[in-house]
Amino acid sequence: MAQVRIESIAAGGDGVGRLDGLAVFIPRTAPGELVEASVRQRGRMARGRLLRVLEPSGDRVVPRCVHYDRDRCGGCQVQHLSIDAQHAAKQRIVQDAFTRIAKRKVDPAPIVPSESDWEYRSRLTLAMRWERDHWIMGLHTFDDVDRVFDLKECPITNARVVSAWAEVRNAARFLPRTPELRGTVRLVSDQLTLVVEGGASWPTAREFAEALPSFAVVRWRAADGAPRVVMDRRTARMPDESFDQVNQPVATAARDELVERALSISPRSAVDAYAGLGATSRALAERGIAVTAIEADDAAAKYAASHLPPESRVLAGRVEDYLDQCLPADVVILNPPRAGIDAHVAQVLDAQPRPKLVLYMSCDPATLARDVSRMPAYRVTSLRAYDMFPQTAHVEVVCALTPEDA
Repeated sequence: MAQVRIESIAAGGDGVGRLDGLAVFIPRTAPGELVEASVRQRGRMARGRLLRVLEPSGDRVVPRCVHYDRDRCGGCQVQHLSIDAQHAAKQRIVQDAFTRIAKRKVDPAPIVPSESDWEYRSRLTLAMRWERDHWIMGLHTFDDVDRVFDLKECPITNARVVSAWAEVRNAARFLPRTPELRGTVRLVSDQLTLVVEGGASWPTAREFAEALPSFAVVRWRAADGAPRVVMDRRTARMPDESFDQVNQPVATAARDELVERALSISPRSAVDAYAGLGATSRALAERGIAVTAIEADDAAAKYAASHLPPESRVLAGRVEDYLDQCLPADVVILNPPRAGIDAHVAQVLDAQPRPKLVLYMSCDPATLARDVSRMPAYRVTSLRAYDMFPQTAHVEVVCALTPEDA
């Protein structure tokens, strides 16, 4: 056991302190606290397990979710902090990433709060385990990734999605009898969808779907990866498996900034890389800009193409395969998955002729900073954080990059 004074919150949500000069990462702690923890060294750092808070921080609050402390839920990491403290921690996470990884000196990024700190998630994925004679449906614990606890509530998720999972539980007798499954409930265009993944056969799939009156779509992706539509009674035909943000009001605010910053240079052409369903492409095309959207998901690419004017186009494929064919362009917008952009994408953008403006929207400050470091020909002209995921350590960032020689 050791006493540790917590200095800050690290990327991932752990509190960080020092013990004999060694950085110690302790989950569920707050800046300024003195805590007692069991500590185990791992190389040049250490991890600790919180045993007792000796001097609590003024930023500590009582977690709203019953699972947060009782079951050590890994879904949220900072629910024990006030929302102001969460925002401060996320600002520091972004600034630290640019300092350490990008080697760029930046001011703390202004943070745009979420309209709601609770019930904002439109999607909830649960692990499903068959244990003895019943299903466990829940999330993994933060300190034991092999353990799944039975989830009864999730205050950060839309109430309709949580209620939909209760409906799935009531129909669980019709699920494939296999040791493990994975399920995702989404609210898409005000309609509930469910994807069940796993299992080799499902003879009771139809009975299962009929026991879910609130759902518009039920899909099954078997262990061999083959997708199957079990039931489809949608009234709106937006692709229900393509990626979309879980917090739409914040996603809209971030997209509005992308559009506003793009329009500020009066561009004639733009590339919308990782375009998704094409909302940003449409907003730019509607203002007379010739847009080339690039999207690897075929369903999303087709949907985006059907909503663009003839002067714009969609390329269905990987950005690293198509970007060099789309340049020169006045503006390039990047909105990649958490892994960030391929090194070839950074190389293409850093070479001549460079876009007048690169706008990069990221859900991972570390990969954003890494990618900025790969583009030394650009300077950071704007950085803004969005609290897309309250109660978690995740943060969305919009970064504007301008060529150094512009």
